[in-house]
Amino acid sequence: MKVIGQNFYLKITGETEIENTVIDSLSYKQSHIDFNSIKAEVNMLQQKLFQIGYIENEVKPLIKENDSSYLSFFQLKKRYVDIHIYYNEKIVPRNIIEKVTHQINDNYFILPFTDLEKSLYTLNSKISDLGFPFNKIQLQNITIKNNTTLKANLTSVTNTEKRSIDKIIIKGYEKFPKAYLKHYLKLKTNTTFNLSEIKEKTEALNDLRFANKIKDPEVLFTKDSTILYMYIEKAKSNNFDGFLGFGTNESTNKIDFNGYLNLNLNNNLNAGESFNLIYKSDESEQKTFNANLNIPYLFSSPVGTEVGLQILKKDSSYTNVNQVAKLYYQINPQTNIYLGIKNTNSNNLLSDDNAISEIQDYKSNMYTLKFSYSKLQNNYLFNRNLFLAFEIGNGKRKYLNNSENQTSLFIDAFKIFNLNQKNSAYIRLNASSLFSENYLENELFLFGGINSIRGFEENSLNASMYGLVNTEYRYQLSNSLYIHSIIDFSYFENKLTIQKEKLYGFGFGFGLLTKAGLLKFNYANGKNENQKFKFSNSKIHLSLTAIF
Repeated sequence: MKVIGQNFYLKITGETEIENTVIDSLSYKQSHIDFNSIKAEVNMLQQKLFQIGYIENEVKPLIKENDSSYLSFFQLKKRYVDIHIYYNEKIVPRNIIEKVTHQINDNYFILPFTDLEKSLYTLNSKISDLGFPFNKIQLQNITIKNNTTLKANLTSVTNTEKRSIDKIIIKGYEKFPKAYLKHYLKLKTNTTFNLSEIKEKTEALNDLRFANKIKDPEVLFTKDSTILYMYIEKAKSNNFDGFLGFGTNESTNKIDFNGYLNLNLNNNLNAGESFNLIYKSDESEQKTFNANLNIPYLFSSPVGTEVGLQILKKDSSYTNVNQVAKLYYQINPQTNIYLGIKNTNSNNLLSDDNAISEIQDYKSNMYTLKFSYSKLQNNYLFNRNLFLAFEIGNGKRKYLNNSENQTSLFIDAFKIFNLNQKNSAYIRLNASSLFSENYLENELFLFGGINSIRGFEENSLNASMYGLVNTEYRYQLSNSLYIHSIIDFSYFENKLTIQKEKLYGFGFGFGLLTKAGLLKFNYANGKNENQKFKFSNSKIHLSLTAIF
């Protein structure tokens, strides 16, 4: 036996055509499954009329026209446009009322009636943020002021003492570094309890590499204390990165291999610290060793430190040893300011008989000022949307019996423009410049390769000043695979050899998220402005970033 449900129909009408227009504008539902649904729809429409100012509206009993049709008759009566609310600054400060209206007098403020419910909710929320989560405000003594205006008194239902955060308890990752609570999230005990601000601040946890927010914070209120519970988990943040590159050596016509290893260790001591180690071997028998240690919030202060050691051996020509020490202050979770010193010691490895005057033993000291800003995004393949680092340095370089003042500039910035879920554009700007009266070959910048202009050998180009632009058009085929174009441009100057040149790099690549990590493949061909394309100049770069 099959049961077929009956449809019921509702028609709502007013006293006049104007009232019918108002009712129809509220878009009530006409078709219903039963009589209870019809009654609920009539009540809902009456509430909507209250909210837009028809507070005196009346509804007559439902009339059954036939077995499936019902008629509801409304009398809308007078509509009130606004309301004058009289307030006491001890209950609601004037600066909070300014959040909902600018029509404020000494003892009352004016609200459009349609904004009344939303405005009262906002006022309650703002009072709660002042440390009074249990205080509720309401309107009393609502009366008619004139044909279009009501008036009422704003009162407080409860009056409790101001609440402060007495204790913060972390669940899930109990060893979460406490300095990050104080200086990164800026959550402290004995401060005013503000739930909206707490939720906003805890969102910054998503920008940390080593920790994630499990769920929103919760609060336990007792008679004499307020305890904040935060739910955090420790995330895998160590990563190992390496690449293998190969191309044809123009001198020997044989394939040369090059590559590097990059190890990042983060928060292994539960202090938010990071350690970075890079070893690189390039095609030109160039060896690079970099080690960098970053320790935030020294002695629970807002100041952190960064120290580094960089060793470069350029075939059998020279070695450079750089020692860097910086102090930095975190303005907010995305922004840091650094003040540091950089010491360089360079040694000429050539024998005296073959000594080249452009390569000399020298020492330099340079004081640096740096600014950095970073913004993340919710995409595992491209988790950083914006990055900016700018550094200026000034100091002296000494060689033989000469001493010269030098100034250096450095900028590295990139931005991802998300066109839609699958398409995006990546643009990066990287530039360095050294200002000096004279130049030595072993103090020039080295660039070229996968991390600068692609299609050229790693660190095969010398410059006293260079600027480069990397661009990629990316198409994300899935959550684990994307393809991209490569269009790079660079301009550099070498004042030692009086050289000015433009370089271009073109190619394509892809990224694949595997169980082992993120595998990247780049194929790029590089040329200068006066050179024709040669496939023999192409470079293939492979890299794999594994997170553990």
